[in-house]
Amino acid sequence: MNISGKTRICALIGDPVEHTLSPLIHNNLAELCGIDLTYVPMRVAADRVGSAVRGAYDLGILGLNVTVPHKIAVMDVLAGIDERAAAIGAVNTLVRSDNGYIGYNTDYIGLKRALADDDISLAGRDAVILGAGGAARAAAFLCAFEHAGSVHILNRSVDKAEALCRDVNEYVRNNDPVGNAGLCKPLALADHASVPGRDLIVIQASSVGLFPNINDVIIDDESFYTRISYGYDLVYNPADTRFMRLVKDAGGRAEGGLKMLLYQGICGFELWNRITVSQDAIDQVLDKLSSAARPEKK
Repeated sequence: MNISGKTRICALIGDPVEHTLSPLIHNNLAELCGIDLTYVPMRVAADRVGSAVRGAYDLGILGLNVTVPHKIAVMDVLAGIDERAAAIGAVNTLVRSDNGYIGYNTDYIGLKRALADDDISLAGRDAVILGAGGAARAAAFLCAFEHAGSVHILNRSVDKAEALCRDVNEYVRNNDPVGNAGLCKPLALADHASVPGRDLIVIQASSVGLFPNINDVIIDDESFYTRISYGYDLVYNPADTRFMRLVKDAGGRAEGGLKMLLYQGICGFELWNRITVSQDAIDQVLDKLSSAARPEKK
């Protein structure tokens, strides 16, 4: 890597950031695309988010990624927020403008592109989201943006599922004249058998099953999996989660979250540099990411 006075800098802010694979994504993309850019992770404490973002702008940093726990708090110090990021209520990508950073959410776009790679469209489909945290929020709003037929959000704490459903349904009611204002319905995980339908798209959006707890699964009732035609686990380490195995053993298709991780990063890289990343570059970075994401490589 040849860093000079012309090298642009992008960074990740969060706490913690030591585990991140984002530098692998962005530094390889920069090399493959011939862009003089370097990407570094920066740990930022919760009470320093505003000063960190303002300082990054004053230092000329081209763009920032934002990870937990700052995706909501950072919105207070931005020059503007993309309409769909505002609807979701969280941003993960900051793009430099003349007056400050503009906030975007590329998590939902990353998921959309990952599903598209498997020829999966949410339009008119019955979807189930397992979990009600930040990742589930991006998935739920994607279902609304893509006009899913129905969405059931299942969570151990049903009040969190209810809150997320209210936000999504309010967005649909106020912004989508052809949308279903009762799109999202909350359920407790224990009530999973009451989800209707047999051709379900299920998005596993919790951290259950993440390495090293590779034998954990959010629902262990095998009969639930017989009704899933396609399952997507946002967990990417391990590459083959127990959730995925249960879906496949029951006859469905299943994929892990590595492509969502990659695509949300690519979307940010494209926004910062005003380019479209080639499929060849995407494939090369995916190969490197797949190797780095294996538990034995950590």
